[in-house]
Amino acid sequence: MTAVVVFDLDGTLVDSLADIAAAANRMLCDQGHPTLPNETIGRFVGNGLPKLVERVMIHCGMDPVRHADLTQLTLTHYNAGACDQTTVYPGVLEALDELQEMGCALGVCTNKPEAPARHVLSELKLLPYFDTVFGGDTLDTRKPDPAHLYASFKALPAVGPQIFVGDSEVDAETAQRAKVPFLLFEKGYRKSPVADMPHTLSYDNSAKLPALVRQILQDAALQA
Repeated sequence: MTAVVVFDLDGTLVDSLADIAAAANRMLCDQGHPTLPNETIGRFVGNGLPKLVERVMIHCGMDPVRHADLTQLTLTHYNAGACDQTTVYPGVLEALDELQEMGCALGVCTNKPEAPARHVLSELKLLPYFDTVFGGDTLDTRKPDPAHLYASFKALPAVGPQIFVGDSEVDAETAQRAKVPFLLFEKGYRKSPVADMPHTLSYDNSAKLPALVRQILQDAALQA
């Protein structure tokens, strides 16, 4: 038995907060506003770029009528420097290698727009591991709507127990609504304590992922 494993991107596979914050702060500078600390912008991450920009604008008291324009401006800044400071979390490459050796089908389901998501994955040498990448603009919906995750699973060329891997409250809610096992990365961008988030298993180093997937497969085999 093998598994179909879909990953969130930001805060799960890669630490991208510095580049996301840089893009938001460049947008603020363009509008004559002071920049925000990365930690503040980090609290706005999780529901896609439009929602992040909306939260930044509310925080800074900006006119909401400009949301569409400022979202596009932030995306332009982000696309220009999406991999300047973004790094792959320790253990991710080893985990992906081992999961592939196990025969797992791998995909990405992120609220980041698909084009920059693919760019980041490509630049960081991760894209070849994944058979599908669903971004926040791939469909008319996005996480935590389970339809986003369902479509990601369906696009993968394999069958088997479905597992979602993520780091945030949005990811936890998505997995819960989709009724699939959820592996929670403890060092991502979550805002709540691990104990307060619904999850099947959690991990603090991505090298541990294959063992957790095997545990879920063993549990599924026992229940079959």
